[in-house]
Amino acid sequence: MAPWSLPGPLVGPYRVLEKIGAGGMGEVFLAEDTRLRRQVALKRLASDALGDMRRALLREARAVAQLHHPGIAAIFDVIEDDQTVWIVMEYVEGESLSARLRRGPLPVAEVLALGQQLTDALADAHGRGIVHCDLKPANILIDRRGNARLADFGLALSLQAASSWSGGDSRGTAG
Repeated sequence: MAPWSLPGPLVGPYRVLEKIGAGGMGEVFLAEDTRLRRQVALKRLASDALGDMRRALLREARAVAQLHHPGIAAIFDVIEDDQTVWIVMEYVEGESLSARLRRGPLPVAEVLALGQQLTDALADAHGRGIVHCDLKPANILIDRRGNARLADFGLALSLQAASSWSGGDSRGTAG
């Protein structure tokens, strides 16, 4: 990863403001869309994760770009170069479910509301032939209004691919 003095560097028309997360596939930055003057999240593939991971990130972008559901964080753009891939996605102001759970258990009413929102989002994705494959608290964002938003479709499979998957490789986050 390039050592940047944040904020400031541009990725296409997006000005990186700060790093907001990291995971197995790369890093996520808060950025400003300089054309539309809105905040976005930029997901950058780790430089050592080329090949299959690059294809997975592009698959995520293509899969989620087909989905239009209030419970799924939207994909706006993809920027590719020889060194990496960036996915430009909706910035969900709030926190992950994993961060929320670190503060203590959720009230039953909130669990039921979030569960209903997530099942609606997953049903929409499945109805369009997309299986998430990595549903976990870190990939569920809770916005400032308390609504659940499903993110990180990096391991998503089409239902057609899932039905032919032999189970020889593992997908998702290990227990």
